[in-house]
Amino acid sequence: MGNVTLIGLPLALLLPLGLSLAVGRPFIGYLKRLNAGQRVRDDGPQRHLQKEGTPTMGGLMIVGVVLITVLLAVAVLPAGLEIRLRLVYLCAITVAFGAIGFADDWLKIARGRSLGLKARHKLLWQVVAASALVGLFGVFTPSIRPFSAGVGVVWVVLLIATSNAVNLADGLDGLAAGLGLIATAGLLWFAAKLGTPTVLTFGLALLGACLGFLWFNRHPARLFMGDVGSLALGGALAGMAMMLQAPVVLLGLCLVPFVEAGSVAIQVISFKTTGKRVFKMSPLHHHFELCGWSERRVVWTFWGVGLLAAAATIALGWERWG
Repeated sequence: MGNVTLIGLPLALLLPLGLSLAVGRPFIGYLKRLNAGQRVRDDGPQRHLQKEGTPTMGGLMIVGVVLITVLLAVAVLPAGLEIRLRLVYLCAITVAFGAIGFADDWLKIARGRSLGLKARHKLLWQVVAASALVGLFGVFTPSIRPFSAGVGVVWVVLLIATSNAVNLADGLDGLAAGLGLIATAGLLWFAAKLGTPTVLTFGLALLGACLGFLWFNRHPARLFMGDVGSLALGGALAGMAMMLQAPVVLLGLCLVPFVEAGSVAIQVISFKTTGKRVFKMSPLHHHFELCGWSERRVVWTFWGVGLLAAAATIALGWERWG
């Protein structure tokens, strides 16, 4: 791993960060010319109405920058064939889930409303993508024993669940991007302890791209990631965890997005069974907004909880991988 670490890892972080910062403003201008603006739900917090029209699909920048960085690493770094295959595999996961999000975003823009793909159609495509990708895991990792049927099903579920959880957490300026940074940093720690250059290289590329994106997505946001970004980010996080074979680590590092997803499930079940709502609005970040919290307070609090969860996950994993 020496040459890959010494030569590739600094480049894997700095290149996507620089690219994101360089192309961010022109990309925002391009999205404005396309009229690719955010469509805001009219039943949400009223202060969100001022976000109407803010350029969305910023996740295309994240995905594009990661692909450029990782594929450049595949082409030029002195790495073995399997490392290259694994990097391509992580890119495939990111692109597959990003493509589903892109279709959702594009339909929202084309229709001029906040509804894109129907939920069942989105879930169907996620099941197809996750099943195919998990089935191909052994092709891209020939030195690792293929998943058993039961373990494969677990990873299909985790790919779908993580992408949707990050998607649901993407409702406030900087929230999903910041939580994605925290989870990625945690996965990088475990990758370093396990000596996994594939996840190190890919994770640093994702970290740099998200850092650059967050510069434009911080409050007040000039750019939203859209479903193309949130689904791709969630898929990428689950893909890295799958490469590390660490499902419990994924749950700990993505605790806040999973809690957000859980709040939606609780709200739906409660309303359908009792006609009552548990939260003022779901996902959970909207509940706190309607309780009077400022957007910045919600985001910083959720980031703080995410950091604590990541620290606890790392501490609990120290005995095994420390």
